[in-house]
Amino acid sequence: MSSCSGNCSSCSSSEGCKDKDMHLKQNEYSNIKKIYAVVSGKGGVGKSSVTAMLATATQSMGKQVAVLDADVTGPSIPKMFGIKGRAEADASGLLPKESSTGIRVMSVNLLLPDEASPVVWRGPVISGVIQQFFTDVAWGDVDYMFVDMPPGTGDVPLTVFQQLKVDGIIVVATPQDLVGLIVKKAINMANMMNIPIVGLVENMSYFECPDCGKKHSIFGESRIDEIAAEYDLPVLAKLPIDTRTPALADKGAIELCDTDAFVEIAKKL
Repeated sequence: MSSCSGNCSSCSSSEGCKDKDMHLKQNEYSNIKKIYAVVSGKGGVGKSSVTAMLATATQSMGKQVAVLDADVTGPSIPKMFGIKGRAEADASGLLPKESSTGIRVMSVNLLLPDEASPVVWRGPVISGVIQQFFTDVAWGDVDYMFVDMPPGTGDVPLTVFQQLKVDGIIVVATPQDLVGLIVKKAINMANMMNIPIVGLVENMSYFECPDCGKKHSIFGESRIDEIAAEYDLPVLAKLPIDTRTPALADKGAIELCDTDAFVEIAKKL
């Protein structure tokens, strides 16, 4: 099982492992109580920002939070939290880096010689890295781990859903019709894998004019309520376009964002 790539369709031994517990064991110096994955059907919807702000909100509630950056080929979590330098290791395993508020983070960018170095790896190698982030990292006592997933329904989501004991997923979308279609794919994949869905978050839902207060649907009228009703899921939040959020993320100060909406989400986990 240690060499499992997570791709059952190409595995000659898949029939023999269907009834086995495929979940990975935590590092002996880790005690992770809850794991939630933040997913999206496509890129560019602000999934990593939602992950970072949800982690910040949960940490502010007095919980110990960790973020596993599973977006191996497009990692952005360390930059958002202002985390620089290489991760270190000791006898207990690889050590996560900590943000200014104590959020523990592990990302491939913390292992590269330069954060701008591209990760040109095939799917099985990337899946192996995700496994090692879970089994070889000494996370310590963690109340909530958030997994920032890559977009789509490929190797990494399959690996995470099969091999981590995921307590639920949060699906991030934007109002465009095309995104709505792809969101349904992500929801259907989670249902196929028997992973509970906490609910949907619509990012960039509208822009509120600072002068007159009128709301403008920049990316079209929202369909999130319609999709949520179709799958009997709650809408956790409709987040406005806010230029301050990307500005703070670029400065590595995502923890200074307004996270009131995310505190309400965190209370439901």
